[in-house]
Amino acid sequence: MQSSISRLTLFQPSSLDEALTMLRDEGPLAPMAGCTDLFVALNFGTLAETRFLDLWQLDALKTIEERDGALSIGALATHTDLIRSSLVRRRLPMLAAAAREIGGVQIQNRGTLGGNVANASPAGDTLPVLAAADATVVLRNAGGTRRVPFTAFYTGYRQTVRRPDELIVSFDIAPVRGRQAFRKVGTRAAQAISKVVMAVVAGEAPRIAIGSVAPTVVRARRTEAALAAGASIAEAQRLLVEEIAPIDDIRSTAAYRRRVTASLLAHLLAPRSS
Repeated sequence: MQSSISRLTLFQPSSLDEALTMLRDEGPLAPMAGCTDLFVALNFGTLAETRFLDLWQLDALKTIEERDGALSIGALATHTDLIRSSLVRRRLPMLAAAAREIGGVQIQNRGTLGGNVANASPAGDTLPVLAAADATVVLRNAGGTRRVPFTAFYTGYRQTVRRPDELIVSFDIAPVRGRQAFRKVGTRAAQAISKVVMAVVAGEAPRIAIGSVAPTVVRARRTEAALAAGASIAEAQRLLVEEIAPIDDIRSTAAYRRRVTASLLAHLLAPRSS
């Protein structure tokens, strides 16, 4: 059953400062931009919010640039923007790879990086990439700016540390040292919610992040430490399946997710021929 739009209120700021003022003075307001998830909830009649802040026209949140040596990506950069950005492809190719796996072209044109992160689904395809890249979430309200490590952003299933008066404005990613790899496993090659999604940075200080295997994206710290100390792939696989907490659901079983996670680790860590 569709939700009635007659009971919904929409605020449309013309600048970021105006948006932050509206959040402070008119809140609580639910931020919206590409609406690829919000419109689904509206159509199914499960939309809980009734008052919205439309950010889509705020070009200040769409930039992708290098700033003080870090890659800075605006929260409203779309997945298409990420795919097309030469800076992203050069600095964070696993993010461009993840963006290519998100829905079809229409979804990629509308869906935003900030929306994927704020939606807080553990199956979000970009989330393991940002976790493995040690990204920083930049939050702003009318009073100032707050920076949160990506690995500290989620507090539980679909829960984050973002306050009601704050917006995600950008993500900062320092240079990533090591070979990057990304892989998503779903029911088909494209336009599917992930059963398991993984991002890896291989090298002397490996980083491993996995989605769809716990209430939030998982950064596999024990496995990373073991690999850095010289552990074999088999030992790393054993540790990794202990660090995740998958469930049985409509898309897969916990046992299958554990097997796939272990296999993906070996696959992504394998040396690539030039």
